[in-house]
Amino acid sequence: MVPTTHALPVWLLFLCGLGDTVPSHRGHCTGNQCFVLFQEPGDFAGAQKSCKDSGGQSLMSNSEPVEKLLRSPLHGGFWMTPSPDGPGRPGCPCISVSGGRNFTVLWKPCRDSLDGFLCQYTFHELCGGLQAASDAQVKYTYTSMDWELDDSDTFPPGTIAVAGTLDGQYLDSKHVCFSSGWVEAPWTCEVLQGGCEHACSSTHGCVCPAGKTLQPNNFACTDSPCGSNPCTGEGEECHITQDGFTCTCKDGFDLEDGGCVDVAICEKCEHMLCDKFNGVYECHCRKGFRVSPRDPSKCELMCTERDCPSICVHDDEKGPQCFCLDGYIQDTSPNTSTPFCTDIDECESNQCDQQCENLFGSYRCLCDDGFKLHPDMFTCVPVPVREQEEDEDGSGSTAPYPSPASPHPATVVPSYIKTGSVMGMSVFVALCAALLYFLIRNGAKRCGKFDLSSFRRPEIDIFYLQQVTTETYKRISFDKQFKNDPPTIL
Repeated sequence: MVPTTHALPVWLLFLCGLGDTVPSHRGHCTGNQCFVLFQEPGDFAGAQKSCKDSGGQSLMSNSEPVEKLLRSPLHGGFWMTPSPDGPGRPGCPCISVSGGRNFTVLWKPCRDSLDGFLCQYTFHELCGGLQAASDAQVKYTYTSMDWELDDSDTFPPGTIAVAGTLDGQYLDSKHVCFSSGWVEAPWTCEVLQGGCEHACSSTHGCVCPAGKTLQPNNFACTDSPCGSNPCTGEGEECHITQDGFTCTCKDGFDLEDGGCVDVAICEKCEHMLCDKFNGVYECHCRKGFRVSPRDPSKCELMCTERDCPSICVHDDEKGPQCFCLDGYIQDTSPNTSTPFCTDIDECESNQCDQQCENLFGSYRCLCDDGFKLHPDMFTCVPVPVREQEEDEDGSGSTAPYPSPASPHPATVVPSYIKTGSVMGMSVFVALCAALLYFLIRNGAKRCGKFDLSSFRRPEIDIFYLQQVTTETYKRISFDKQFKNDPPTIL
């Protein structure tokens, strides 16, 4: 890389501002002098001014490198500067070229317009020729003024040298002349984008657009063999090689049986249990746990009974904090101070269209004969006639379709709540019957016409209602028994 701590010389400023260039001009450098042929029409005064404005001077007519500049194919007349020791003649000197090196020095009226002019320049810290492979050809260009310097002995700072072989698929290298030495691309991005064909990054060097890849020369781009996505298998990615490309497995995938298999999840399994099923690795859990439906790498407690212990976490400020698994609700028992979890009967909420089967911690929907479960897993739809005809037993009936576990409404309560409601109704009916009995008996005594002995029982059970809460329901127990003789009603 070009040292960034050095002050950029003037020629680098030219490089930084270089945009679209005009057609190349021929140049030849030897020692610390460069001689350039400009093919820009104009008169003698305009030629003198152009040479001076570009930091040079008009080429003298007795300069030896003229033959290097007038190589074929070239035709026309080009202004020069008269030699100080040459004969004085009217007009201004020029060179008339016909077919290359066959040229003649002529004197033309200074106001005539010729095909161009010749200038000469002086430089310091020039570079020698680039050392390239024996079969490589090198092209030299002074980029700030677009000079072709191929047939030169030395090269001014800022010259770009590009080397490559005729049968090569891409260029071998690119260099820039700096401080009498050649610096290979990519160099600092502040100078001609580091020599990059597309773009230059201060941290990554040359970069290419999407669909293209960097050639081995590290500055030019080419169509990427991976640009058409040739590696489309699960877990595959494309890597460029000298022969083209190869498909490899991404990080977290291993090559097994000719395909890439995701093994990254095995490193995340909470219980470190991982097995391959149908070509896919899955986490497993220890006994009493199941894989969490929210995260396939985590395990959660599993309850396979109607009642299970609650999960409690001790809190220094609030004490034990207990909770239940999904599908269970917290309850208490007089035999223990620790709450337990009991299964929620989701079927009581009538979430299914036809039939419902309660499961521990979940439920599933079933359908009657002639119906099948809709993809929403709740609704039953008629089985098409064609499917009924294809049924093996010819009855047209279909087996029940189970519904997977699904979220439950927070208001669903345990099944024994319904049982408590039935018990309360039973008690109410019993009390009403007892009241009716006493009314009839009392009426019989007054009227003296009825024999109610058949209604009498030695023992009558009295039930007392007990207030219950909405959180839990307790079974109502018998409180006490009446005496053998029924109470007298006045």
